Amino acid sequence: MAFSVVLARTEVPTPNDLATTEATVVYYAGGKHEIGRLSDANRRASDLEQIPLHVQEAVLAAEDRGFYDHGGISPISIARAAVNNVFDSGPWMQGGSTVTQQYAKNAFLTQERTWKRKIKEALLAFKLETLVSKEQILEDYLNIAFFGRDAYGIEAAAMAYFNKPIQNVTLSEGAVLAAIMNNPGRLNPEENMSTLRGRWQYVLDGMLGQGWITETEYHSTQFPEIAQRQAGNRLGGQTGHLLNAVHQELLALGVDEAQIQRGGLTVVSTFNRKAQRSTERAVRKFGPESKTKGVRIGLASVRPGTGEVVAMYGGKDFIYDQINNATRQFAQAGSTFKPFALAAALESEVPLKSYWQGDSPAKIKGYELTNYNDESYGEITLLEATRESVNTAYVAMEDAVGVDRVADAAVRAGIPKRTPGMNLKNLDLTFVLGTASPSAVDMANAYATFAARGERAKTTFVRRIIDNNGEVLYKHEPSTKRVFSKGVADTVTYALTDVVSRGTGAAARDLGRPAAGKTGTTDMNKSAWFVGFTPQLATAVFLTKENKKGIPVSLSGTGGRETVTGGSFPAAIWTGFMKGALKKTDIAEFPDPPKGSLKGMDCPEILPPDMEEVPLGCPTPEVIEDFGPDPGLEEANPEDPEQLGPVQGESNSGDPNQGDPGGEPADPAPAEQPADQDGTVTASAEFGAQENARTSGKKNKKKSE
Repeated sequence: MAFSVVLARTEVPTPNDLATTEATVVYYAGGKHEIGRLSDANRRASDLEQIPLHVQEAVLAAEDRGFYDHGGISPISIARAAVNNVFDSGPWMQGGSTVTQQYAKNAFLTQERTWKRKIKEALLAFKLETLVSKEQILEDYLNIAFFGRDAYGIEAAAMAYFNKPIQNVTLSEGAVLAAIMNNPGRLNPEENMSTLRGRWQYVLDGMLGQGWITETEYHSTQFPEIAQRQAGNRLGGQTGHLLNAVHQELLALGVDEAQIQRGGLTVVSTFNRKAQRSTERAVRKFGPESKTKGVRIGLASVRPGTGEVVAMYGGKDFIYDQINNATRQFAQAGSTFKPFALAAALESEVPLKSYWQGDSPAKIKGYELTNYNDESYGEITLLEATRESVNTAYVAMEDAVGVDRVADAAVRAGIPKRTPGMNLKNLDLTFVLGTASPSAVDMANAYATFAARGERAKTTFVRRIIDNNGEVLYKHEPSTKRVFSKGVADTVTYALTDVVSRGTGAAARDLGRPAAGKTGTTDMNKSAWFVGFTPQLATAVFLTKENKKGIPVSLSGTGGRETVTGGSFPAAIWTGFMKGALKKTDIAEFPDPPKGSLKGMDCPEILPPDMEEVPLGCPTPEVIEDFGPDPGLEEANPEDPEQLGPVQGESNSGDPNQGDPGGEPADPAPAEQPADQDGTVTASAEFGAQENARTSGKKNKKKSE
C-alpha cells in the first residue's frame, strides 16, 4: 500500500525538459574571461520507424536484453549483474539498470550516485511502463542518449561517426554506436580503439545469443571504418588544446561525461590569460619562418610549488591537428637531462669544482662519445661542464656516480617513470644525454622542482569546479613533496644560472632578470630544447620535425640554420614568452647556494696502498706501492760502515746522496700540488694521460649536446 501511494504521487515530467541542459564553461585562472565550452551539443530526433531494427536490437543487446519482458525494473537483472561482477573477471561490468531506468535517469534526474536517486529512478521507470508503450520509451531513450563527439541522439551519432543518416547504418556500424553509448569517454575511437573493439564484440555476441542475428551474419560482420572527428571552429587555434586538457582532467577527477556535457558546470582553469597570449606571440615572432613543413613546436609553463600549468602551446591550430605538442611525449630531451645528473652528483658529495675529463672523442664503458662540434676541453670542473654542456665529462661523472642514481633523480624531479625511451630496468650511460622523450609539461614541472628549492608538485589544469547551483565541487590544493634538499636544489640552480649568464643559454639573458636554464640538442639534430626558470615560472620549449609518417627527421635547414640547437629558436621563444608572461611582475632573485659549495676539493697527492679510494672528481694521484727500502737495492750490511748512512745527529747538509757519494741524487720530495686562486685543485698530467688513454676506439657512438 505504501509503494502504491508513493507511486501514485510520483509525477513524470516531459522529456522536453531535457532540452534546457547547460554546457560546461571553462574560464581562465582569474575566473572572469571564458576560454570556451566543453559542449557544442548536436541534438537530432528520429521516429523509431526510421531506426533500423538491427540498430535497435544492437542497443538492447548492449544495454537491456530483457527490455520487452520486464515492467521497468528487473530484479533478476540486478541480481545477475551483482553475481557476475563479483565472480566474472571479464572486462565488462554488468549493470542492473534497465533501458527504462536509464531513460528516467537521463531525462528526468541528475547523475548523482546516491540511493535516493536510485529509488526515484526505479519509481519513475515503473510508472513510465504503466503510462507509455515500450516502443515510445525506446524511441525517447535513443533520441536523448549521449554518444560522444557532442552528439545527442542516435541520429546525430550516425552522422558524427559514419557521416550518414541512421536509416543507412549497417549492422556493424549499429553495433559500434550501441557499444559507444555505454561510456562515450572511455570508448572514444581516438584514444581507446582496442577497448571499443572489445565492447563491439560483446554487442555482437549478445545479438547472436538472443537470436537476433544468424551465425552467418555474426561471422561475416567486420569492424567498420569510423569517420575522423570534425572539430568545430569554437576550438580553433590554441583553444581546443586548452579545453581538451581540461576535459581529460575532469574525467580523471571522476566527473561524469554526461555531467560535463549537460551539467552546466563552471570550471576555473589554471591557464593565465596574459601568459597564454604570450605563447602565440613568442612562437610567431621568434619561431622559424622557412622550411617549417613537419616542424612541431611545444611549450609548457608551470608555476613552481603549485604544479599549475599557466600556459601551453600545443600546435598551430587544433582544427587541423589535434595532437597537443605540449602534453605529448615524443621529442628526445637531449642535454636538458644533465641537471638531474648534477643533482645526483651533489647528493653523492661531488661538488661543482670537481674535475672531469672533457676531451672528445672519449670511450667510456664501451660507449664512444663526442661533444658538440667534437670540441675537446681537457680537464674541466663540473660547473664548466654544465655551462658548456660537455657530454664526455658528464658521462664520466655519471659513470662514477651511478646511472641508477641519475635516473632516480630524474624521476624524483618529476619525469614520469613510463616516459618513452626511459627503460629504468635497462639503464645505460646514454641516459644523461637525454635519450628519453618526456613532454614539455613533464620537463617544465621537473625544472619547477629546482625553482621550488627541491619541492615537487603534481601538475594540474583545473583550479575549481562549481556546479550550476554555485556549490564548489572541487578545489585544487597543491600537494608537494620534498625530493631534494634545499642545498642541492639551490646549487643546481646556481649552475644553471651560469649556463644563461656565460654558457650555451646566453640567448635567455635578454629576459633582463635572473634566470636559470639548460639547452639540449639531440643526436642527428632531431630535436632541440631550452628549459629554464625564474623563481616564479618554469618553462620548457622544444622543436622537433616529423615526416609524413610521423617519424622524426633532422631539423637541419629549418629557419635557414644548418643546425637548430637549443640555444637558437627554443631559447629565443622561451625568452619572448617569459617576457610577456612576467611583464609587470616583480623581479625575484634566486637564493644563494650553500656556503662551501664553490670550494675546491681536498684531494690527495699520493695514494698509499692502505688509503681509501680517491674521492669522486679528484685527479688521479701518484700511487706509492711501498714505503720500505727499494727492493732493487742490496740490503745494507750493518757491519760495513761504507753502506751505512750518517750517524744520527750528524749533519749531512749539502750532500743530496745521503751517504752514497757514487750514486745518483735521490728524488726530491714531491712538491705540494698548487691550487688555483678560487680554491680548485689542478689535475695532474698523469690523470689526463690516463683518461686520454681510455678514449680510443669507436663503438656505440653517441653525439648529443
